[in-house]
Amino acid sequence: MQMSPYMPNIGALLKSEITRLARKEVRAEVTTLRKASVGYRRDIAALKRVVADLQRQVAASSRASKRAQPANSGQATPARFSAKALQSHRARLGMSASDYGRLAGVSGQSIYNYEAGKAVPRQSQIAALAAVRALGKREASDRLERM
Repeated sequence: MQMSPYMPNIGALLKSEITRLARKEVRAEVTTLRKASVGYRRDIAALKRVVADLQRQVAASSRASKRAQPANSGQATPARFSAKALQSHRARLGMSASDYGRLAGVSGQSIYNYEAGKAVPRQSQIAALAAVRALGKREASDRLERM
């Protein structure tokens, strides 16, 4: 049996045709996937904008609700701590850090650390410091002498 000279060309032609059709099918699928991907990205960006807007609204409403709370609603407002205020009050009283610490129930080193911003007092210590902050110079020295 003798082979025709066109046989190898038929194989090459079939291979090239199959490759062409496969590329065409893949291109069609990839195009639809790209379009879907673009749509998803657009939707995700829109959702991110909505989330950001909602977060801003929540932050604004929480700030507004904090401002809208009555000043004296039966509960004492929690004392705030300021290192600068502590330092100026101690200087106004003319006391050392250890004396001021004895009045507040903490060590002198703690007072130094609070003033330097190296430490922050606990809530119970803030209350004690607030009580000392309410004292005048005479009353503070009287209490210190009684200790």
